Amino acid sequence: MATAVLLLAAAVSALLAGEAEAAWSLTKKGTVVSYDERSLMIDGKRDLFFSGAIHYPRSPPEMWPKLLDRAKDGGLNTIETYVFWNAHEPEPGKYNFEGRCDLIKFLKLIQDNDMYAVIRIGPFIQAEWNHGGLPYWLREIPHIIFRANNEPYKKEMEKFVRFIVQKLKDADMFASQGGPIILAQIENEYGNIKKDHITDGDKYLEWAAEMALSTNIGIPWIMCKQTTAPGVVIPTCNGRHCGDTWTLRDKNKPRLWTENWTAQFRAFGDQAAVRSAEDIAYSVLRFFAKGGTLVNYYMYYGGTNFGRTGASYVLTGYYDEAPIDEYGLNKEPKFGHLRDLHKLIKSYHKAFLVGKQSFELLGHGYEAHNYELPEENLCLAFISNNNTGEDGTVMFRGKKYYIPSRSVSILADCNHVVYNTKRVFVQHSERSFHTADESTKNNVWEMYSEPIPRYKVTSVRTKEPLEQYNLTKDKSDYLWYTTSFRLEADDLPFRRDIRPVVQVKSSAHAMMGFVNDAFAGSGRGSKKDKGFLFEKPIDLRIGINHLALLSSSMGMKDSGGELVEVKGGIQDCMIQGLNTGTLDLQGNGWGHKINLDGEDKEIYTEKGMGTVKWKPAENGHAVTWYRRYFDEPDGDDPVVLDMSSMSKGMIFVNGEGVGRYWTSYKTIAGLPSQSLYHIPRPFLKSKKNLLVVFEEEIGKPEGILIQTVRRDDICFLMSEHNPAQVKTWDADGGQIKLIAEDHSSRGILTCPHKKTIEEVVFASFGNPEGACGNFTAGTCHTPNAKEFVAKECLGKKSCVLPLIHTLYGADINCPTTTATLAVQVRCHRKGKKDD
Repeated sequence: MATAVLLLAAAVSALLAGEAEAAWSLTKKGTVVSYDERSLMIDGKRDLFFSGAIHYPRSPPEMWPKLLDRAKDGGLNTIETYVFWNAHEPEPGKYNFEGRCDLIKFLKLIQDNDMYAVIRIGPFIQAEWNHGGLPYWLREIPHIIFRANNEPYKKEMEKFVRFIVQKLKDADMFASQGGPIILAQIENEYGNIKKDHITDGDKYLEWAAEMALSTNIGIPWIMCKQTTAPGVVIPTCNGRHCGDTWTLRDKNKPRLWTENWTAQFRAFGDQAAVRSAEDIAYSVLRFFAKGGTLVNYYMYYGGTNFGRTGASYVLTGYYDEAPIDEYGLNKEPKFGHLRDLHKLIKSYHKAFLVGKQSFELLGHGYEAHNYELPEENLCLAFISNNNTGEDGTVMFRGKKYYIPSRSVSILADCNHVVYNTKRVFVQHSERSFHTADESTKNNVWEMYSEPIPRYKVTSVRTKEPLEQYNLTKDKSDYLWYTTSFRLEADDLPFRRDIRPVVQVKSSAHAMMGFVNDAFAGSGRGSKKDKGFLFEKPIDLRIGINHLALLSSSMGMKDSGGELVEVKGGIQDCMIQGLNTGTLDLQGNGWGHKINLDGEDKEIYTEKGMGTVKWKPAENGHAVTWYRRYFDEPDGDDPVVLDMSSMSKGMIFVNGEGVGRYWTSYKTIAGLPSQSLYHIPRPFLKSKKNLLVVFEEEIGKPEGILIQTVRRDDICFLMSEHNPAQVKTWDADGGQIKLIAEDHSSRGILTCPHKKTIEEVVFASFGNPEGACGNFTAGTCHTPNAKEFVAKECLGKKSCVLPLIHTLYGADINCPTTTATLAVQVRCHRKGKKDD
């Protein structure tokens, strides 16, 4: 770890004076962290930074060391995280830095791994986190306007920022004190809402920058997703292609990329998020080719939105498509492809940081960015093909180069191609899920039905329904609304085949309806909607009828200038189809019950579950709690719950909130956005783990599966016609010397730690189709391929497979052949087979 650094209070005066350059100074504890137009500088030396976002509250502390080890293995030297205000200060002046909120412990582990840290204090963070990280209690401060030139908000924001800064100082976490933190962020993506506050937005940003700099933390401050920032604060880019879509207006400041989205966060109802490893690598090289020197992957590991921490409609599993998946396993080829890219860029650090930059246009969509240091005979070139779907050949300094579409080639000595973002061959991995024998034993469930309240037993009664968030105060997803009304015989339809309809407009996220204690159905909105209409046929009777509506929110909104004004709950309610016309119930008199009975009594814990009477489970019941015990699965593979047999609700294991599930919300393809839910092993005991599920709709708890997950299926797909151009070179301080060049292709398969290849699942040479986990043989398939792969690979940790058609007995003259080898093998520990 580089020695510590300090930004002195002179930076504040520089800001106020409008100076363009940062003011830095040596301290007794460390050296200078500064910057120029090329990069951040550690002790006066430029450097390259490869960072990954890992959020400490989205995984248990026991997982942090392994996650950081994997990140470092992936070529990262920096870890980025937000600071989560509502997690740390859930009530005014009452702080939480325990367990998953132990920020200092997380930062010390980063330091122990000899890595830097970037801390994004915000304190508004968005992050698809509940309320954007802002505590609910802020909404109750009179006249407050979030993220504006508003005194009530600025007072609370400054108080928290200074509290966090002091806590970090007390723990010697800033680089100026010998700690790992080299950058700090104030505010977050303010350009998204600046238009909502017009000129006050500019005043607020200036105030925020001045306030941040006045804390004297000894390192630079940044503001993200901006093209310019006040004074010495560095503006940074967020997005998928910051090398092409972002213009840095502050020319004396370095190009920093604080969010390179490795996929996309997902909401319930969304299809799987896809972003290829090749596209990420292309975007990174475009950014570095144009002078970028820091990239942060958002997310590198997403983790889990435990309990109620996710924002509105956001999946419980967060950024599962990142280089490290939700369960902490390397997602290939994304992990390995980026690891190799980081290693390569680092080997050319001198060219990036010292070389003279130049640009050449080579044709439509083709260009070269060059870094040269003639006195040291150093030359590095990036040739880009920015055309979609158009491979091509270009001339560069008298030589032809083939560049696939949407790719970048690196030329050492501005001559030899040593890397192309599309022609780097890394094995793929496929997840497999295995039902745990230990968990299937004693699969006996008990149930407790949530009481359906009536108007007379509620304590909060008003003429019209009240707004939901003002009542729940973000302590629960749930609020019961109930009302009663009398009908006479003449009110009801004469025909039995005609049923009245209850119609409710809601600005919450979902609703369950009950009429005279009978389940009437469910309704929901979506992340794109501002509300929804609950409309169901119901059975009514002569006399008093009781209507109960369970309104639920799937997290609070996480962004927008109107965040403080967002409301939820019932907006209108009526009964249609009566003989006497429409019955408007909006002003009928309503009772409200805050929280569920099971929540109030904490029946998801060992202590609380004895306060209610459980009975053998039955199917077909809505708003019902279910419980059972299970033993921890053997081994150390991650544990998941398959909730496909359930509909919507909450999961608890040994009192820990695993998160929200919503398998009844299907994608366009008719599948749940998420049916598998991570139970971190630190949540478990070896025996008798308590599993409690609250089901809002209708579910079958006996169908819940407790499984383990592996990435033991590894694959590659490669063509003999597309050689890998494997090259060996020596790089000493950026001086590149080509040692060897191999134009033959070969595939390398390597098992995870302590495992060997024990089964060949698929092998075909010819024109196979599909992807890892779903390969199929084509018309030019040769049956000898599987036998050859088995001979070369079985029983080995790793094996190399040459791409030479004769070795596999393939017919290279088959009319439709692509001379492609597709292989999938399965790894095991010795003596371990599939469950």
